[in-house]
Amino acid sequence: MNYYMDGKDLVVDGLRDFNIEEILECGQCFRFFKLGDLKYSIRALGRELTLEQTGNSLKLFNCGAEEFETKWRHYFDMDRDYGAIKEKISRNDSIMSAAVDYAGGIRLLNQESYECLLSFIISQNNNIPRIKGIIASMSEVYGSEGNFPTLKELENVTPEELFALKMGFRNKYIYDAVHRLLSGEVSLDKLEDMPCNEAREELKKIKGVGNKVADCVLLFSLGHREVFPIDVWVRRVVSELYFDGQEQSLNTISDFARDKWGDLAGYAQQYLFYYARSGNLTKG
Repeated sequence: MNYYMDGKDLVVDGLRDFNIEEILECGQCFRFFKLGDLKYSIRALGRELTLEQTGNSLKLFNCGAEEFETKWRHYFDMDRDYGAIKEKISRNDSIMSAAVDYAGGIRLLNQESYECLLSFIISQNNNIPRIKGIIASMSEVYGSEGNFPTLKELENVTPEELFALKMGFRNKYIYDAVHRLLSGEVSLDKLEDMPCNEAREELKKIKGVGNKVADCVLLFSLGHREVFPIDVWVRRVVSELYFDGQEQSLNTISDFARDKWGDLAGYAQQYLFYYARSGNLTKG
């Protein structure tokens, strides 16, 4: 991989195992808009950025080398060898082989942990358009220049005001999360270096945060690539593809993922999730 400037735009060339559509549309983030074929606008890291992919090249519009190095190179996990990851998790596994062949351009983002936490609290029992709408409204009303609102900007917002953003019962969870983070009772900065189980329990101190939300935050923003978030859909996917359609308990699936994919389980989850959600819920 290398990059060069094309006027005001930066072009990353020689990308492998990278597809901007698969990365953004696989359920790990919510602040993006499709502008065309492999062309997207995203909101992340305090910035709105337009990207367009052509083959193995990715253009970042109005982006300089310093911004790329300090923000987007890590955000898109560009220095990790996903070819080696796919080979390892799919070895002697025809189901996973089919999944990585179908969406081999998925990469796990390194998101800002606070925004990721609040976003996945909002995602509970919700659909993608509504999640995106609520986050957009919260950013417009309380954020600066359309950016996701900071803790300070949400400090004095009441549960009633959050409810007015149409987030329903999740308003109390967002309020609780904001104030536990402000008080220091939960410190996201400490979770990346904690053992996974301890970090999960810290996140679960927040009202409304269970294993699924905690695991999404650990996987998508805190570098715990070993976690395997399980919701109703993932439970169905694994049960059908690996257990001949016999529904398994959450604990059984968690143990299965840990034993089968180890510290790469989070990558396996994303390939399976995208593969099955796209209409491939049949054994490979």
